[in-house]
Amino acid sequence: MKPIRIIGISGSLRSDSTNTLVLKTLAKCFPENVDYQIFDGLDKIPHFRPGLSENEGVIKFKMAIQHADGIVICTPEYAFGIPGTLKNALDWTVATGDLNEKPVAAISSSPLNTGGDKALAALLLTLTALGTKKNQQSAYSIPNVNLKINALRQLDDELTQTGLQAQCDNLLEIIGNVKLNG
Repeated sequence: MKPIRIIGISGSLRSDSTNTLVLKTLAKCFPENVDYQIFDGLDKIPHFRPGLSENEGVIKFKMAIQHADGIVICTPEYAFGIPGTLKNALDWTVATGDLNEKPVAAISSSPLNTGGDKALAALLLTLTALGTKKNQQSAYSIPNVNLKINALRQLDDELTQTGLQAQCDNLLEIIGNVKLNG
C-alpha cells in the first residue's frame, strides 16, 4: 500500500523555532503508513510578483505540495498576522491552484497567552482563499509554548500532545475522505 505523504511547513525561519519543534513533535503522532517530512526552503523563495519566473525555491515548494496528500502549517504570530515569508510562499500557489482541494491542518504556537490566535485566523483566511480542504477541527492554537518545552527541547505537555494528536487524526480523516470522494 502506498504511504500517505504529508509535509509540514514552519512559518518561522529561526533554527531554534518552537514552530518547527511543534512540527517535529508531530512525527510521533502519525502512524507508520505516513511519510511525513518537514519542508525546508521558505527562505529560498523570492518575493512574489506576477509574471516573475519561478526559481528553484518556488519549484521545490510547489513540488512538495503537489506530491503531498496533506499539509500541516505551524506558524508564529508577527504583528497580529503570519510571517511575510510564509504568506509569500502561499501567494506563489494562488495562480496555479497547487493548494486547491489539498487537506490541511493549521497550527499556531506562541509564547503569549493568546497562542497566536490572530496569526491562526489570518492563516485560515488565506487557506480558505486558496481552496484547501479543512473542517472546524483543522485549527489548533498553542499558547505559552515556551512553558511546554523541557530542558531537552522537547514539547512534553500532555494537553498539547493530545491536541496535536487530534490534529493528525483529523487531517488523516480529511485525506481519507478526499481520496474516497476524489
